[in-house]
Order: sequence, then structure tokens, then C-alpha cells
Amino acid sequence: MLYKLTSGVILALILSGCSVSHEPEQQLSARPAAIEAHLQFLASDELEGRDTGSRGHQIASNYIASQFQALGLTPAGDNNSYFQQVPLRSARLQQESVKLSFRRGEKEWQLSYPQQFFSGASLGQPELAVNASLVFVGYGLVSEEFGLDDYAGLDVNGKVVVQLAGLPASLPSEERAYLGSIKGQLAAERGAIGVITIHTPQQEKTRPYANSLLYLNTPRLAWLNSEGEPGNSSRLQAGAYLHPDAAASLFEQEQQSLADIFRMLEANQQPHGFVMNSEVSLGSNSNHQQISSPNVIAVLEGSDPVLRDEYVVITAHSDHIGFSNDLRSEDKINNGAMDNAAGMAILLETARMFSELAVKPRRSILFVVVTAEEKGLLGADYFAHNPTRPLQSLVANVNLDMPVLLYPFADLIAFGANHSTLGEVVETAAGKEGIALSADPMPEQAIFTRSDHFTLVKQGVPAVFLMTGFTSKDPEQDGAKIWGSFFAKHYHKPSDDIARLTEEYGPIRYDAGAVFADINFNIALDVANTAQRPLWKADSFFNKVFAKDYNRE
Repeated sequence: MLYKLTSGVILALILSGCSVSHEPEQQLSARPAAIEAHLQFLASDELEGRDTGSRGHQIASNYIASQFQALGLTPAGDNNSYFQQVPLRSARLQQESVKLSFRRGEKEWQLSYPQQFFSGASLGQPELAVNASLVFVGYGLVSEEFGLDDYAGLDVNGKVVVQLAGLPASLPSEERAYLGSIKGQLAAERGAIGVITIHTPQQEKTRPYANSLLYLNTPRLAWLNSEGEPGNSSRLQAGAYLHPDAAASLFEQEQQSLADIFRMLEANQQPHGFVMNSEVSLGSNSNHQQISSPNVIAVLEGSDPVLRDEYVVITAHSDHIGFSNDLRSEDKINNGAMDNAAGMAILLETARMFSELAVKPRRSILFVVVTAEEKGLLGADYFAHNPTRPLQSLVANVNLDMPVLLYPFADLIAFGANHSTLGEVVETAAGKEGIALSADPMPEQAIFTRSDHFTLVKQGVPAVFLMTGFTSKDPEQDGAKIWGSFFAKHYHKPSDDIARLTEEYGPIRYDAGAVFADINFNIALDVANTAQRPLWKADSFFNKVFAKDYNRE
């Protein structure tokens, strides 16, 4: 098949064949032009948004594999190939089939879909019908570390829990993100068969209810185990997400009204759970389909006869969200320029720098390009459960996801760095480029759990995920304002496109991308050449939850 070759594609192909640099090792640095070329190809209309399982994503995967091959990297996927095929079940909800109603005594009422609630497809069974009593569980959190147990004294076995979206603002950023990611798991472990989540005023400020409706037709995916069943998926049968106006009627004649509960949230108070007087009926039909989508994996073999059997893992996701369902937009292609063509371009340039080192690093470098990140970190989770190298040999993970290259950033946010000895490595690498480290400026977004590194963290691998900070080197550009504007107006929208971003913010800062690549390269190189593998810090929350004996301080 023939595809249109843009100038960016041609430049990418030319750069992939460039001869090896003869510069001294310490002068190796990323090339803005190479990052531009890779980004232009991966974010082009011809790839149609790189949706998981689509032709466009397969083209992107083939391109990435060919770049690895051109760099002389060794295949590290299945059957001596660059690809690790991820078997997936795709479940698409039949929109007209979704029904949700409540009953309290003689009163019964039905909610309107999707104005008052929405629900996802069922990955477990094509036809879903759940009838159960309800229990309110506050935020639905349990943590001995933070003295939380929203289920204390409540029996939720065989019932549907009603919980508030979000988390208490008092929790530390990354621990907060983790606890938010396991709310469904906590409910299932206590025997609940479903979860109803209530949108709150705090959530409306950061993730408006209306934004979620843009993705109603998006299928849910799960990776399949060797038995052909969804792997590592929730045991919950049903779920729904309620608009607060619709949820208010559910709390009539209860111990507390929803308005009272919302006032408690405003006062930073923790609502307590109680058995509710209502029952719920939730039904829907879903169409199931089995698909496959590849992770792309390559390795640069290390030089040390012992340490070469250990690996520094560099990850980025190649997928995006395909076509838009927004009827208001004429452009239907979600190009994903920043998310995550930018991260992929930086990974490929990082791989180029490693391939040109005069002296190879002591440890091996494993490049893992994952699929289905946008569907729930599925490609990364599949790799974490089916690693192509022994799990114990994976010493650290450096993850690249959505660097916003719209201004010359002067600082970075290093998610996870403070939990392991990677923190000192990151600070040194950033300092070489004159870049400062900053604290998480938006803990309410739970970013630490929303990218691929977290699947390896859950397997005990120390990880760091860098994000462009909010300070700009250019006094004429407000980094925080630009980042916030991008997130509000272009994130997961067709306007995350090179031409449209350039029109609004000026030229893409490929030079900033090169700085980002240099920092990530030096983090990985430092880890690869240091005799002691990274260790979880003794006082880290994640040391207590996930660390292994071989990587604890």
C-alpha cells in the first residue's frame, strides 16, 4: 500500500539512516530536527489517531520497529521479533440498552441516559442485569497508612456501593493518586457487585461531566490471559457515574442529604458511610470482539558481563484515541501530537543516542513502546504481567508521556522520584541542563497513576515519570498558562495537532524536546552504569506496598 509522504516523513526516513556520530561520548545530545521528524510522522492524519487495534496504530508500530532495526537494536518481543502481541477483548456498549432505576419503598424512578448518568460496556458478560441494595461509603477508601476505612462497620457483600468521585485533598499527591486508582478493587474485595460514583462540585472544576460524554461510544478493552479471559480486571459486575443533580434524589430521606455531604467536602471534612434505604436496577447489553495490538520492544545489550542481564526500562505509549465523537467538530482525527507522539519522538531519539555511545552502558537498556495506554494502561499492564525479560531483572523504569513542547520549560515535575533513589539521579540529570525540579502542581489530577510506569510500580519496579513544569525560560511566555490552556482546550481533542497548536502557541519547541530527551537519556545512563540498582526508600508508601526484598533500602 502507498501512503502520502509528508516532508516530516521524508525527514524521518533520512535521519533514521544517518551515520553514527563520531563526537566524544560526553557530547552526545538530542537533535531537535530528529524529534520534529518523528513527531510529524506519528501525529500525521494518515495514522488516523493511532487508535488501539487500528490500521493507523499498526503503521505507527511498524515505523517504530523499523527505527529500532535501523539503530541496530536487538528485537526483544515475541519469537525474536520487535512485537509483543497483546490479545484484547473489546466491549462496546449498546447505547439504547442502558437502563438505571432506583426504588425506595413504593417510589420508583428511572434516570435519563446520558444526561443524568452514564455507564461503560461490560467486559465480563454481554448481557448485564443487576438488582441490589445500596450502601453509601463516602470516598470508598481504605488505607491503614493514613487511618482511612470508609467501609468500617458496613456490610457491602452482594450490594452496590455508592461513592464520591475524587479523594480527600489532605492526602499526599502520589499516595492519593494510588488510592484513587484502587477504589473499585477495594469495593470488590469486600464483596460489592457494583459501584455507583457521584460527580462532585470539586470534580466539575477539573473534569466537567460534559467532557465525559464525548467518549460514550468508546469501547472498553481488557487484555486476555492464556485462558482467553480478561486479565487483572475488576470482579465488579456493574458500574454507573451519576450527575450530582440526578444523585440528589437518591439521598432524600437518608441520614444526610447530598447537599450536606457536598458542604462537608467544601469544609475538607470526611463523610461517613451508611446503609441506604434504596435499591438499584442496572441493565445493559454489550458487543464483544477480540482484537490484537502490539507492544514494540527492543534492547541495547549492556557491556558488563554480570550487569548486562539487568535492564533499565524506557517506556512510552504509541497509541492515541482515534476518531472524535464530537459532532461540533469538523476535524474528526485525534492526532495526539503532544499525547503521545512527542513522547515517542523523544524515546526514539533517546534510543538513537544510546545506539551511538562509544562505550555501551553496563546494564542493558530495554525500550518498551506500549499500546492501549488510552484504554487503561493495558499494553503496559500486559507487559508487566508477561515481561519479555525476567521481572526481577528490571531495575528501573523511565516513562515518557505527553511532554508539552509549547514553551521552553525551565522546570520539571518528577513523579515518583521522591520514593526511591532515582530522585537523586533525576535531580543530577536535570541540573546538567539547568532545569529545576518542582512539586506536583495539580495533585487532584492523580497523574502518577495515569501513565504506563505505574503498572511496573505495582510489580515493585522503581519508576520515574517526568512532566514539563510550569515555568518558562522565556519571560514572554507563561508556562503554567500555556500548559493549562493545552489541557483544557486540546487534550484528547482533534486540536492536539501540530498545525493547530502552532497557530495558537507559535512553533512547536523541538529544542525543548531535545532538552527533555537529554535529561531522560542521562537518567537511564546513570542507572545503567551505577553498580547499585535503584532502591525504594524505607519511608516510602510504595516501599511498604510494592517493593521486593531485592530493591528495598
